[in-house]
Amino acid sequence: MILINLLPHREASRKRQKEQFFSQLGLSALLGGVICGAVFTWYQGQIAVQQGRNTFLQGEIAKLDEEIKDIASLQAQIASLRARQTAVEDLQGDRNLPVHLLDELVTQLPDGIYLSSMKQENQSVLLTGIAQSQERVSDLLRNLANNSSWLEKPDLVEIVAATVELSNRDKRRVSKFTIRVALKRPAAAGGEKNTGVAPGKV
Repeated sequence: MILINLLPHREASRKRQKEQFFSQLGLSALLGGVICGAVFTWYQGQIAVQQGRNTFLQGEIAKLDEEIKDIASLQAQIASLRARQTAVEDLQGDRNLPVHLLDELVTQLPDGIYLSSMKQENQSVLLTGIAQSQERVSDLLRNLANNSSWLEKPDLVEIVAATVELSNRDKRRVSKFTIRVALKRPAAAGGEKNTGVAPGKV
């Protein structure tokens, strides 16, 4: 006996395939959603951790900025104190400079030179005087440059010929000069040996 299946098996097969397809599609969508949610949650956690690190670093940077400000303030105070100390030391050392200046001039002036004026401005001294000859002025410059412990860097500003009257009938030609010389600080002059020479010995 021959059996013939007259039921619509092709339509039933297509229906089962459609149901399987939609089931797989739904599972795939659900699995994709779960994966996306997990990835999103992981990234959010990483962002939160990094934000926490950034907050910590910003706090530490703020602390360092405060410490840097304190250090800068301390450095400014130290610089101010050092400047005051230097000023006090300079004042204490400079109070004896006029004595050393006069002593050096007495020591270094050759015979035949007479000072008419002396003017000090800070560490510079302007000397004006009369010399019997230009050679005497050269001797003075040499003494100030090489033999003085308190004077240095002599500079001849001006020298001119002039005539002075010794009496009604006696006149003598002389040289009027102006010399600028630097006065050493006590710290610079203290370590040098006094090699001054007596007047007229150069």
